[in-house]
Amino acid sequence: MAIQVSLPTILRPLANDLRRVDTEGANLATAIDNLDAAYPGLKDRLVEDGVLRRYVNIYINDEDVRFLGGLEATLADGDRIDVLPAVAGGQ
Repeated sequence: MAIQVSLPTILRPLANDLRRVDTEGANLATAIDNLDAAYPGLKDRLVEDGVLRRYVNIYINDEDVRFLGGLEATLADGDRIDVLPAVAGGQ
């Protein structure tokens, strides 16, 4: 099962400066574990105390994982995961 993951610039140094990497997993938690096995340190930047970090947004095929079951969101062959840092600020 091939799943493509797009990483933001801030996480690319942990993944050999790659913009996109491939992983596998029946759900998001397993996919993140597999990513961390290939690129140590990624999981710590995405997950804290067993839940997604507050300031990290993850989308599966353009759908926010928080509405798909979080780390239990199911994945299928060919899915695309986009990791985006949250943007805050303003006036």
